[in-house]
Amino acid sequence: MSDFTTTGEMKMKTMISQYQVRLFHNGRNQTLNIPHAFEMPSNDVMIRKDGERLIIEPFKKRSLLELLATLPDIDEDFPNVDEGLLPLDDIQF
Repeated sequence: MSDFTTTGEMKMKTMISQYQVRLFHNGRNQTLNIPHAFEMPSNDVMIRKDGERLIIEPFKKRSLLELLATLPDIDEDFPNVDEGLLPLDDIQF
């Protein structure tokens, strides 16, 4: 189905912002069917509870560099790990 009319004008979409859905029991878990209008962009999501609300968000896998960028800077000097060790042998190849 096209988002445009035969004259090239954009069709107005009616977006329903909420649905009532039924929860099902699956063993010790509860499950629900998410309506197509709320389809998530991937199969991996994060779910969290905020008061009585359950919030489902797409899970974006971050690279190690992105994760490290979120950590605070280290102000301490690194210890000298070579202190007290014997000198390395000079190896000839």
